[in-house]
Amino acid sequence: MKIGFFVFSGTGNTWRVCARAAELMEKAGHETQTVYITDGAAPPTGFDRIVLGYPVHAFNAPSPVLKFIKNMPRGSAPVYLMQTSGEALKLNTAATVTPARMLRRRGYDVRGAFWYVMPYNIIFRHSDAMASRMWRAAELRLPKDARSVIDGGRGMYRVGAVSRFVSFVLKIEHTAMPFIGRRFKAEDKCTGCGLCADRCPRGNIAMSGGKPRFGKKCVGCMRCVFNCPSNAVSPSIFKGWRVNGAYDFNAAPAKDGEICRFCGKSYKKYFRAAEEGKEYAKK
Repeated sequence: MKIGFFVFSGTGNTWRVCARAAELMEKAGHETQTVYITDGAAPPTGFDRIVLGYPVHAFNAPSPVLKFIKNMPRGSAPVYLMQTSGEALKLNTAATVTPARMLRRRGYDVRGAFWYVMPYNIIFRHSDAMASRMWRAAELRLPKDARSVIDGGRGMYRVGAVSRFVSFVLKIEHTAMPFIGRRFKAEDKCTGCGLCADRCPRGNIAMSGGKPRFGKKCVGCMRCVFNCPSNAVSPSIFKGWRVNGAYDFNAAPAKDGEICRFCGKSYKKYFRAAEEGKEYAKK
């Protein structure tokens, strides 16, 4: 069986999850191919299964993912959604609604969705211990989820009216981010290394006079902010929410008493469900 992964990942969380899923499927004897979603990414053709991976942006799928789906040819292959978010609020399941609807309109058989909690790249920085426990929870769930894709299993999240409404309202982020992103700037400590321009998934950053200049195509993935070796990218109105630097997923996992207070109860429930082999959100 040939399984295609098409992934948009700002700072690597979603890519990490999908790469692990692909590894498990290859160990089970299946061929996988992973493609990063960009404006010029080739559409998925010739696959027995398609997996779309993406982070949740304001309880929605990122705009590049929706654009990619819009440009996909009509098809009938089974499709699975793999999404990541920084908090364990079940509102995040609403981010499956629009991609699933768009795919079905193009003839695809949307069979299942999987959601993993991974560390924030905006709002606040989790501890490495929290990041490690999040990854441990994902690794506990991924074998079962990978098997579900292989076996053609079915299971979409039940998304209620309130979650759909919140997602609909916050979809304004898709329109707002190009304007907000233009106001990103390099602080004086910028060394002009050009890493942000080289790695921007939208090609939105150009170097001028040894400093980055930000264009009109920002989608708020925060890759430039997160990966800057000098922590020199100021994300406009999100400056107070800046998160910089890679997490250590090999750190000792956080214990229950070390879980951050923000959404602490939902994190504990999510971790417990993973450790007990149960679904956290209803399907």
